[in-house]
Amino acid sequence: MIVIGSGAGMSIASGAYEQGLKVAVVENGPMGGTCLNRGCIPTKILTYVADIITQAKHLEELGVEIKIEKIDYPWIMKRMRDEVDGDSTSQGESVDRAEGIDWYKGTGSFVDDYTMEIDGEKIKAPNIIIAAGSRPEIPDIKGLDKVEYLTNDGALHLMKQPKSMLIVGGGYIATEFGHFFSAVGTDVTIIGRNQYLVKNEDPDVSDILKQELSKRMNVHTNHEVIEVKEENGEKVVIAKDRETGSKTEFRGEVLVIAAGRRSNADLFKPEKTGVKTDKKGWVVVDDYFRTSKKGIWSFGDAIGRYQFRHVANDEAQITWYNFMRTLNAQHEGTEPELQSMDYSAIPGAVFSYPPIATVGMTLKEAKESGLKLLVGQADYSIGAKGFAMGNPASLVRVIVDGDSSKILGATIIGPYAPILIQEIINLMYTPDGNYQTMFQAMHIHPALPEVVQRAFGRLAPIDGGHEHHH
Repeated sequence: MIVIGSGAGMSIASGAYEQGLKVAVVENGPMGGTCLNRGCIPTKILTYVADIITQAKHLEELGVEIKIEKIDYPWIMKRMRDEVDGDSTSQGESVDRAEGIDWYKGTGSFVDDYTMEIDGEKIKAPNIIIAAGSRPEIPDIKGLDKVEYLTNDGALHLMKQPKSMLIVGGGYIATEFGHFFSAVGTDVTIIGRNQYLVKNEDPDVSDILKQELSKRMNVHTNHEVIEVKEENGEKVVIAKDRETGSKTEFRGEVLVIAAGRRSNADLFKPEKTGVKTDKKGWVVVDDYFRTSKKGIWSFGDAIGRYQFRHVANDEAQITWYNFMRTLNAQHEGTEPELQSMDYSAIPGAVFSYPPIATVGMTLKEAKESGLKLLVGQADYSIGAKGFAMGNPASLVRVIVDGDSSKILGATIIGPYAPILIQEIINLMYTPDGNYQTMFQAMHIHPALPEVVQRAFGRLAPIDGGHEHHH
């Protein structure tokens, strides 16, 4: 078996190795893929520090004056790098030690059916897993090719703290980096081309985040960057307001490009082995993660569905199950029974501040579904704990199918949102996904989860009408 990518693909490489298959892993970077090296893990090590700093400053509204004496930026970055690089190195060493797994350290590309070439060496296998991930999308901006800029990976290797930072992009990467760098004292400007920050969220949720971030950094949405240049050692970004057409010039020491992600498929030429990609370059798979070519499978960021490590992990398990069933069926001359993935309750979070957590449908998606909807909303001030916390900017929204009582989705913005949403996620994964258990389960008083229960207590038809009180 050939496995392209060492993120979630490694679970399949390990499984294949344990089953006695000879395995080649093709990975051009450090072991562990995006999540470990330049995504979820290093950014959360940084945003945790930023969360505490932001909360400490919030104490002033509660009668406590606090002074942060020193922020040791190089030490914070070194702690993050030591953890990430240490993990990656030990993963790499265990792969290097294993007899029967070969790590090809380079960008491989297909040259023929089931055949890859890496740095002049050709390898071939009847079973191939494409778990090659994605990389930063670099927008076509005048002058960008002549100016030094960073992507998420470069920003995570910035060992000297910049005085000021310009971030082009308004998604979760932009808002998480903005949160960290501004919390440790860098002057941050976010320039997003979309009308809303984190555009996949509902507009009111995006507005709360923008309002809160704007208290400590400059946030410009609906601004299209038209030119980038360098003057007197500073990066200069010229952006046009998409509504008024007026132009603004922004200046900063460091420029970060966080304008979305793109497929890595163009790097390894899947078409040479008969694997189809869509017009954006994502690998096309069926419900069982089979590509258009027999024996070749793909999942994770490479297929462009949900770019979360927890989703890729689940997809990897299903791909492995289907792969083994297919192998056994070929051996027995039968048809395999395969599993597909249920994407109806996919959770995700934006670890900016306040954080956002979502699962299932947003309100916008629910309205387009044609289902009979019940929606319940509350903010943290509805509970005693919310008042204790000084009623932080927040919103809890739950969406239920009025006919079946099945939870369709939820969004929470506010402190601890990714923790609070978990009890909703758990209910969505029960056989009927019903919300009634939320009222049967006793909730600790006064604790924040009461707010989630109360949001369900406010369920009402979306077009007005009577609330369902419990």
